[in-house]
Amino acid sequence: MTHPATIATTTDRAATYEAVLARIDALLDGETDWIAAMATVACELHHAFPYYHWTGFYRAVSDDLLVIGPYQGGHGCLRIPFSKGVCGAAARERRTQLVPDVDAFPGHIACSSTTRSEIVVPVLTPAGDLLAVLDVDSDDPAAFDATDQQYLERLCARLGRRFAGTPVR
Repeated sequence: MTHPATIATTTDRAATYEAVLARIDALLDGETDWIAAMATVACELHHAFPYYHWTGFYRAVSDDLLVIGPYQGGHGCLRIPFSKGVCGAAARERRTQLVPDVDAFPGHIACSSTTRSEIVVPVLTPAGDLLAVLDVDSDDPAAFDATDQQYLERLCARLGRRFAGTPVR
């Protein structure tokens, strides 16, 4: 398997993210439906990066539970409590989880046996309410870096502002 570092340099990643974020902004212009937005974002991201093997959202449906939302890739876990896994940690701590080796993450939930690395970014409103988490898995070890984190955090912040009035439960 080709290591992601050989697929795209930091400059290539940044340029790809800039193009993807511009497409997402154009596609979501005027969109008010949160589910449609999540589906569009997952699709755009998933097809833009060769090391994105599962890309999607888990929606916050209560103060301690995430439920699968729109995604691209194989089946995901249907429900994840805030107390479990990388997604649960991102929801609970309200901060990005960048995990180069999922086997080294305490309590990792193996929704797919092929996942080697993961990044999960919370989607927060300006008031700090959790709408969802964006979860990206890779079958490559250490696939994600600071560039991925920077751009995914920027995207999720935009989504949090845009859908701040969306009922999350």
